[in-house]
Amino acid sequence: MTTAIAEPKKLLTQSEAAQRLGIGAGTLTVWRSTKRYGLPYVKVGRAVRYESEAVENFIRARTIGSTTVETS
Repeated sequence: MTTAIAEPKKLLTQSEAAQRLGIGAGTLTVWRSTKRYGLPYVKVGRAVRYESEAVENFIRARTIGSTTVETS
């Protein structure tokens, strides 16, 4: 019997997540403390990490409109 091992999720540092979102790391700190957005994070001791998939989902959920131009 073989047991499948789940691939570990990629965790981003606060700086990496902020860079991906195009904002300052301090902004993420404010968002966490004020609960402004529901961007999930992981606390390991004092370290704050963000799952890369959660950051991408956050971006997709806030994407408005289409990037393609329709022509007639």
